[in-house]
Amino acid sequence: MAKTKTTYYCSECGASATKWAGQCGECGAWNSLTEAPAERGGAGGRSVGWAGAASSAEVTPLASVSQAEEVRMGVGIAELDRVLGGGLVQGSVVLVGGDPGIGKSTLLLQALAMLAPTCPGLYVTGEESLGQVAGRATRLGLPLDGLQALAETCIERILDKASRVRPRVIIADSIQTLWSEQLQAAPGSVSQVRESAARLVRFAKETGTSVFLVGHVTKEGGIAGPRVLEHMVDAVLYFEGESGSRFRVLRAFKNRFGAVNELGVFAMSDKGLREVPNPSAIFLSGSSHGPGSAIMVTREGTRPLLVEVQALVDQSPLSNPRRVTLGLESNRLAMLLAVLHRHGGVGVFDQDVFCNVVGGIRVQETAADLPVLLAVVSSLRDRALSGKTVCFGEVGLSGEIRPVPNGEDRLKEAATHGFERAIVPRGNAAKGSLSKSIEVIAVGRIEEALEAASD
Repeated sequence: MAKTKTTYYCSECGASATKWAGQCGECGAWNSLTEAPAERGGAGGRSVGWAGAASSAEVTPLASVSQAEEVRMGVGIAELDRVLGGGLVQGSVVLVGGDPGIGKSTLLLQALAMLAPTCPGLYVTGEESLGQVAGRATRLGLPLDGLQALAETCIERILDKASRVRPRVIIADSIQTLWSEQLQAAPGSVSQVRESAARLVRFAKETGTSVFLVGHVTKEGGIAGPRVLEHMVDAVLYFEGESGSRFRVLRAFKNRFGAVNELGVFAMSDKGLREVPNPSAIFLSGSSHGPGSAIMVTREGTRPLLVEVQALVDQSPLSNPRRVTLGLESNRLAMLLAVLHRHGGVGVFDQDVFCNVVGGIRVQETAADLPVLLAVVSSLRDRALSGKTVCFGEVGLSGEIRPVPNGEDRLKEAATHGFERAIVPRGNAAKGSLSKSIEVIAVGRIEEALEAASD
């Protein structure tokens, strides 16, 4: 019996190698090569694209290509439509990742039920039986009429069934359970995940069927499988949420048809995930406005959000005081504390500093710089900011307060929620009628911001 040949695949970029090495020669990732049986001839060449063989492709001037408007259909869940960029695009492939039990399958089953009356769909499950899927739909109170499901993991048989049923939406739960008969590797391996995803992408583009792929995540928080998987799809959505919180956040990390970092907020209930149309009110509910608290206006995609930033400054018993952050970047906190000491005259070098964004939101933009510093100073001096004050702004290394994008939209959101005072960069100072609904204090240096916060 002939010995089965093996090859090694990089879990980061999908590159193959004939022997194991500590570092991938293509992307430079360390310890990313995994062993798998070699692919049979003929399969690998079809896994890189969906447009057909190279011999049938022709060079076409872009000026002669018809630019038809994207055909979108509303899912019926406003927060999901927002994250998708205004609805589901015909022929698009969306990858949804998140921790186990966070609600990926629940949300997609709800979306399929909402689309069923006007848009036939197919739920392909590789992890549960049809009885389990029907039981979940019943618990969620979803109508079973119009819902079609298939318990199958072989990608060839799935596409054969889909070609006969002709659904307009396919949900594959999950991509790591699918496998191809043309490969010898085990389901979940790099080659199987890559090939199965390529087949679904090609099917979606050729037939105009919209496809949702559910992806497992690794212990580091990334989607399991080769990173090429995220490059193949049109959109990558991540579910986020604290284990003890009923709120879930769906964030777009990649979207070819909408804004990146768009955010949708859901609340988990006994009837599934319910959308939260006004997340600012949820994130601000229960805020104490005590020492160490500052309200900021962040922007996620096209939506301004009001969130509370909390800081706790305490005498440190350690020779190297701790800098701990939740929802913020720890390296940026260290930089901001150095700016506060150098240009604001406030030193916390012998203090432990803890910062947290309430509600489990992760703030990645620089508009959080000024709120973090004001919260730190408020905790250090044990003096609370006014409960009707919001702030935002980027802090530079020389102590200047830099403007951030969409300042007027942020101020409008703050005024809508009853805030009366805003500490903002000079470049974001409101003009016209907006300045009458909220008092805007424009600052240009960190010293001015500290003085305005102490009034």
